[in-house]
Amino acid sequence: MRSGWRVESNVRFDIANRVISITLISIARDSVTFFHGNSVAESIKHPQSKKHPMYQRVINFDPYIDHKSLFLLGPRQAGKSTLLRQRFPKAQYIDLLNTDVFRTLLSTPEQLRERVSPGELVIIDEIQKLPTLLNEVQWLIDNKDCRFLLTGSSARKLKRGNANLLGGRALFFHLYPLTSHEIGYDNLSRLLEVGGLPGIVDSPIAWEELKAYVGAYLREEIQAEALTRSIENFSRFLDIAIHFNAEQINYTKIGNDAEVPPRTIKDYVKILEDTLIIHVLPPFKRGSRRKTASMEKIYFFDIGVAHAMARRQSIQPGTPEYGKTFEHFVFLELQAAKEYQRKEVALSFWRTHSNLEVDFIVDDRIAIEVKGTGKVSSQDTKPLLALDEEIKLERKIIVCNEKAYRTTETGIEIMPISLFCEQLWEEDLLGG
Repeated sequence: MRSGWRVESNVRFDIANRVISITLISIARDSVTFFHGNSVAESIKHPQSKKHPMYQRVINFDPYIDHKSLFLLGPRQAGKSTLLRQRFPKAQYIDLLNTDVFRTLLSTPEQLRERVSPGELVIIDEIQKLPTLLNEVQWLIDNKDCRFLLTGSSARKLKRGNANLLGGRALFFHLYPLTSHEIGYDNLSRLLEVGGLPGIVDSPIAWEELKAYVGAYLREEIQAEALTRSIENFSRFLDIAIHFNAEQINYTKIGNDAEVPPRTIKDYVKILEDTLIIHVLPPFKRGSRRKTASMEKIYFFDIGVAHAMARRQSIQPGTPEYGKTFEHFVFLELQAAKEYQRKEVALSFWRTHSNLEVDFIVDDRIAIEVKGTGKVSSQDTKPLLALDEEIKLERKIIVCNEKAYRTTETGIEIMPISLFCEQLWEEDLLGG
């Protein structure tokens, strides 16, 4: 065991000094068994397991897993593997990040049939690395009554490879970074500071780990995913695009700044969306008497990653950057709640050519404006009142940093951020 500790120590030293070691230790840590065999990782004890608490994730597979196989998509280090191994400890685990495992199944995918027993539950990690294996998965579902939990960090590879998505045999779920409900409503400032990646949020060197994540994952794997002739162009695009986080994306302006055509910028944005790095929020257009915006807004999948990409180590209340981060946080909460609660609701934003803007609209029922201030003014309520003239809203909410809940004479709910999170996760705020 003492040699195992020396291996871990060396790896941790490398993490501080060499970006590539992040990927290597991640592979080792996540590789537990393959075909009932043991890996070297089982003999290594990881001190990080003591450092980082095991968060109870909100997402619930129980109503579905007895009836369907599942795809679980999410960015790297969102906690997909940890979650599934925690929830389903008796499932056979196949890790396609393990080089030996990958090579074996790449050359002889039919081995999967030989190793899986009838009725068995099987986890296959990072299925996008070997999409052709899904043909064997379908055969086992149809002929051996097996169920599969298939994780992936890139929908793009599945789409691009014309992968067999199992034709109704599997449901799709998404896993996001930690939410306010999972980390605790009294820890919201931590989410605003370093984001919600489970392995980073409690780290004493969170900033260094975020920079390493951006270097190892975004700057290498996502650029490789882009398959562009010019890596330099894509890198310039990433540097510019981060400044459009929580903003409408202006393809022409970004193209001019990055010195590439707007059409190419649209392709790059699609790559980031398909690799689960950004979310795209469409504009609300129904029933509007005023001329409204036509360009989408984008939000990166994690606040801490966005900070690291922008080289912004700290934010101060009252600054424009804090306001954007506050809005970013509320969006991620809404997106995760919509997914985890399996709500069939549409999220959008509303902005007129006269610059009236409401940050989020849920269907056409609930409008949510986000203000990072501790004192909401009458001026802050004008966009909600203007939208209420266009469509009769059920609820008008301003999420803010005021200490207590109140309702204005015009029916606008002034809601502290912690109360908003509680209502979102515990009182069915979204409806639908």
